[in-house]
Amino acid sequence: MQSISLQTPRLKLLLQTPEEVRASIDAMDEISKSQISADWLARLNASTAPDPWVHSFSLVRLDSGIAIGQCGFKGPANAAGMVEIAYGVSADQEGNGFATEAALALLAYALSFDHIKVVRAHTLPVPNASQRILAKCGFRYVGEITDPEDGVVSRFEYPRNSQ
Repeated sequence: MQSISLQTPRLKLLLQTPEEVRASIDAMDEISKSQISADWLARLNASTAPDPWVHSFSLVRLDSGIAIGQCGFKGPANAAGMVEIAYGVSADQEGNGFATEAALALLAYALSFDHIKVVRAHTLPVPNASQRILAKCGFRYVGEITDPEDGVVSRFEYPRNSQ
């Protein structure tokens, strides 16, 4: 698969290579490593080329060229056509709308594929910035669910027919 980059008004989202993702994991502390999904890690370890459904995108500011976070999909679409997104920016960049831009870019990319019917995101089950970001992006709160890896989370979804 060829390298993919997405662009927003202020960011370039650069798809990482398997080697870059593995190096990022190697640099993590043990607590962070322990929170990585075993299923996702298996997909990463099996990958040999950049894949937007497996590897994350680096968030790079257009004005400075500095990487300020990451975003991506938690895996390829399931049988029902659902993909889940995740995103995060460094603490010193929070509150500037970069996560919203990243989430919108992932949403648009996912919905550019006909087989994707719904884009999902999970947040902590307490009011937080991610919930506000998802609301700004048009996601609907579905309810609290128990995720097998993350425990109780708030589920948000953006069905294809929301466009």
